[in-house]
Amino acid sequence: MRSKHDGDGFVPTIQRMGTYANQSTILNPQKRLTGRDTDVVGEERAKIQRAQSAYFATINLNGHSTWEYDLKTFPRPSGRATRVVITEWDLPRPTIEPHDVVVDSKGIAWYSNFGEQNIGRFDPKTGKLTEIPVPELKKGSPLGALSIRMDRDENMWLGLMYQAAVAKLDTKTGKLQLWSAPPEWNRPNTQINMTSPMNIGVDGKVWAQNNGFAGVHRIDLATGKWEVWEPYKASPQGHNIYDVISDSQNNGWFTDIGRETIGRIDAKTGEITLYSTPTKSSGPRRGTMDAQDRLWFGQYRGNRIAMLDTKTLRFQEWEVSTPWSGPYDVAVDKNGEAWTGSMLNDRVTRLNPQSGEFVDYLLPRPTNIRRVFVETAPSKPVVFWVGSNHGASIIKLEPLD
Repeated sequence: MRSKHDGDGFVPTIQRMGTYANQSTILNPQKRLTGRDTDVVGEERAKIQRAQSAYFATINLNGHSTWEYDLKTFPRPSGRATRVVITEWDLPRPTIEPHDVVVDSKGIAWYSNFGEQNIGRFDPKTGKLTEIPVPELKKGSPLGALSIRMDRDENMWLGLMYQAAVAKLDTKTGKLQLWSAPPEWNRPNTQINMTSPMNIGVDGKVWAQNNGFAGVHRIDLATGKWEVWEPYKASPQGHNIYDVISDSQNNGWFTDIGRETIGRIDAKTGEITLYSTPTKSSGPRRGTMDAQDRLWFGQYRGNRIAMLDTKTLRFQEWEVSTPWSGPYDVAVDKNGEAWTGSMLNDRVTRLNPQSGEFVDYLLPRPTNIRRVFVETAPSKPVVFWVGSNHGASIIKLEPLD
């Protein structure tokens, strides 16, 4: 916005930025080895880049000394939105990117490091941080992990992204196990971001996704066998399978952020069924399955919290109160309230689905909210946790009502 590029001037920047991996920061840039199979290419891609560049030149200082529009701020928090205590712990290096933060029953916070090969174990009571190293499996590929999720024994499962593997950390023994994608699916663009370990006990299998070619994997933990589903293989451009979440029968459910689709893979037959959200181009992103097999997820482009009852196949949507929030993820607390966060405006949003009431808590500094987590122990108050992915910190938010 402060630049003076003309309508063509942004094109080289757009092209260059597309070569960096998701986990890149100014302090730690990392290059992709190649693009995704789902990327738009050729003249269509060039056309999109020119259109983007032309638009950017209408909102910057190209030919102007000042902006030709007013900058308007959202209102400051008031009422219930101010009844909150926020605690932030700085991590020891600015390059640490706590993308996902989860808290176990002992109160220990665990995080996935988005840009480095380690897992974080943080004790909020003592401030002690332990970094558990993760091997580099693919030399030359970008480093880091995206998701961290607990199984029912509170072991930690991670998607190792461009290292093309799933990891399990036994939190009792400290043992780390790795399952690398087999050669036929271990390509230069393979990007295994997510795992879904909650229902491993059903059949001994864990779900994962592959962002490199819009695929969903299932790994048999006893045999090490990998399976793959490619719902959009015939026409991959524009699709992007973002998350995979299992239900109580360990069927796999996935989100397609490129469109408005939620997909189901039958655990027994392998059959794929696709469902569309009521809001078109909604961009389903991360999600959680609750105890009633209801899938809660963020609609990144639809600016909504959404829920799909996987038994009745009924969708519900709630448009968040602040425009352009871009909800990334949804977590549900013990009272049935849904929580999300904005990657864009540093607001944590709390929804009462029964009344439709929203509360927006404003974090003290830029945070780049990704995965959200709420403690749900019956004997404890609701506590919200998130990692500051670009601020190298862990944040706890405690509502006072």
